[in-house]
Order: sequence, then structure tokens, then C-alpha cells
Amino acid sequence: MRRLHLRTGIRWKITIAVAAVGALTAVALSLVVHSAARVSMLESARDVQLDRVQFISRNAEAGRKPPMGAKLNDPDLPAQLREKARSGRRGTYVQESATGAAPEVWAAVPLENGQVLSLHTQFRESANMVRDLDQALVVGSLAVVVGGSALGVLIGGQISRRLRKAATAAQRVAHGDPEVRVRDAVGGVVRDETDDLARAVDAMADALQQRLEAERRVTADIAHELRTPVTGLLTAAELLPPGRPTELVRDRAQAMRVLVEDVLEVARLDSASERAELQDVALGEFVSRRVTALMPEASVRVVADEIVSTDPRRLERILGNLLANAARYGRPPVQVDVEGRVVRIRDHGPGFPEALLREGPSRFRTGSTDRAGVGHGLGLTIAEGQARVLGARLTFRNVAAPGGFDREGRAAGAVAVLWLPEHAPTATGSFPVVKPQQ
Repeated sequence: MRRLHLRTGIRWKITIAVAAVGALTAVALSLVVHSAARVSMLESARDVQLDRVQFISRNAEAGRKPPMGAKLNDPDLPAQLREKARSGRRGTYVQESATGAAPEVWAAVPLENGQVLSLHTQFRESANMVRDLDQALVVGSLAVVVGGSALGVLIGGQISRRLRKAATAAQRVAHGDPEVRVRDAVGGVVRDETDDLARAVDAMADALQQRLEAERRVTADIAHELRTPVTGLLTAAELLPPGRPTELVRDRAQAMRVLVEDVLEVARLDSASERAELQDVALGEFVSRRVTALMPEASVRVVADEIVSTDPRRLERILGNLLANAARYGRPPVQVDVEGRVVRIRDHGPGFPEALLREGPSRFRTGSTDRAGVGHGLGLTIAEGQARVLGARLTFRNVAAPGGFDREGRAAGAVAVLWLPEHAPTATGSFPVVKPQQ
């Protein structure tokens, strides 16, 4: 069964936690105070009632008539208190009302003639005091909950803000900005676990950067060192006598040379030192001429032409790699659409592999079980790297057939979309600051 995931911010989690703790504390204290106050008032009322009935009993024994409210042998006297008085002891009794009214406080004392003198009054004034106290406790509890919630919003907001800053800085690091430091982005005077997390992310980013740089240098050095022997191998292959073995040697040597050049290009792109040489070109006309030269059988449709500032050499490299990928792994016809600053290249093959759609292009991974003679998985990696230099975005998706995907999950075509930016990168690789129009 699919589990339901509820996403909430840490600010509201802290606020709810503080409000819940405040509410529980306020309710517990209110119950304790209410109970203690009621018991204290009842005990005080019982003492007062007992003193009054004792005073009246002395007057009754002196022959005076009991005042109104005091009765001799009252039939309504609770049985428990009556038995206690007949045994020669004085006492009090609190009789709760079944209708929810104020309870009655009874007091009784035995007289010398064997009669029982009793007095009872309602706990009305004290009950009103308890009711007022309850209202004050409710108001105080609400104030505690509201104040605790406000405090939770402030504390949770600060923590949430710091975590969002850390997440934003971490995303910039993940997108290849080595100058960003999460700890500096978090800022703040108070040191807490967020700073420990930021320092750990910075340390991890530095370690990964050093590792990637070391791998890039090793790859570049190996590819650079291979250029000379590969060039010599090609030269020697040209001197071989004509024949099928010579053609095989030349073909494999040429493939090795292309591989070495691609690896060097990937290493340069990974170093983030490449800069675009910008020119203004009519995108529709440019794509039409390049596609005609690279793949004459492909169809080009210019929906809307637009002048863009880009690097023609890098743009041609992207188009060439995307068309080569369509020709190698897809099926004809190959369609190229230009709409403003967007270029779409679609084939009608089985589509991109799921790993590429999920993780993006990866070097030396083609998605094919047969690696012989079908490439090295560098074409899309180079295209994505060149698009990054241009400040563009390269996306990949599959097109479903009219009846949907087949039983094996294969599509009815693969689509690569190049989104050229509205503001191209400058010669230094950064993006110009565009002031908003007034």
C-alpha cells in the first residue's frame, strides 16, 4: 500500500509542539488550581457552618428559639450526618446537587435533650468565586498557548530560515559553484546544530571537489598523453598497403582518436574554465543549415525564428551530438523544430533509457547492452556540458505512442529539448545583471 506523506515546515512543527506543551501544562495547572481552590473554599465553608451551628446550639440550650435556617431534627438532614450527631458528635457534610446547582453545606450538633440541631446553606458565593477563578484560568491558559505559539513561530522561523539558506547554498554547490560556503550563507550570531551541519556540508563539498579535480586531472593527463601515440598510429596506418586489415586498423585508430578528443573535451568542461565566444545569430536559419549539413535526411521546421546571442561553434557541437545520438540509437524520421529560443530534436526510436531520464547523461553509459561499435556514452555528456557553458538547459523525455507505452515500457520516440537563455552568459562565464524596466 502506498503511504501518505504529509509535508510540513519545521517552523510549524516547533510551533505545534510548543503550543501542545503549553496547552497541556496550562490544563494540568488549571485542574490542580481549580481542585485546590474548591477544596479550600469548601473546607472554609464547613468550618464557618460548624461555628454557626455551635453558636446557635448554645442559644437553643438556653431556651431561645433557633433562628431561621436552623432546625431541630430536620428530616432532610443527610443520614450519614444524622447518625454522627446521634452518636454525640458534631460534624459537617457537603451534599452535591444532581441538577448541577451549587452544593449544600450541612452542619449538625447534638443537644443535651437528645435532639439534633442542624443548619445548611448553599455554596453559592464560593461557587461563584470558583467559577470566576475557572474563567481566569481559561483566559490565562489561552494566553499561554497563544504566547507559546508566537514564541514557537519566532524560534521555528529562525531555524527554518537558517536551514533554507543552508539548502540554497548546498544546491548552488551541487550545481557546480565551488566558491559557495554553506556556513557563510547560514550566518547568524548564535551557534547551534545548523552550523555543525553547514560545516559538515562544506567539508564534504571540499572533499568531493578535490576528488573530482584529481579525477579530472588524471583523465585529462591520460587523454593528453594518448594524443601523440594515437596520432602516430593514424599516420602509420596511412602507410599500410590497401586491404581489409588496413581499413580495420584505420577505423579503430580513428575511433580511438575521437574517443581521446571527447575525453579531453569532457575534462575541459568539467574544469568549468570554458567560456563562450558570443555572436548574434538567427537561430532558425543557423539550425536549418547545420542540420542539412550534418543529417540531410532530417526534417527541419522553423515555427518562429529569433536572433540569439550564443557561441555558434558550441551550438553546432550540441546539435551534432544530439543528431548523432538520434541516428545511432533512434529510428527515422528525425524531426528538428525551432520555436523562438527552443530547439527540439525528436526521433521515432525506443526512447531514452530510464536511468538517463532519472539521472541525466553519464559518461561511458549508453543504455545499450551491446557496447561494440555504438559509442562510448560521451555524446550527450558533452552536449549537456556545452549547453551549460552557453547558459542553456538541455532536457530529455520520451514520447508515448497513441496507445501508450508498450508492455516493455518502450516509447514511440525520444525528444531532446535545448532551451537557450534569454540573457546569454558574458565572456567571463557569469550572467549580466538586467535592470528591470521602470
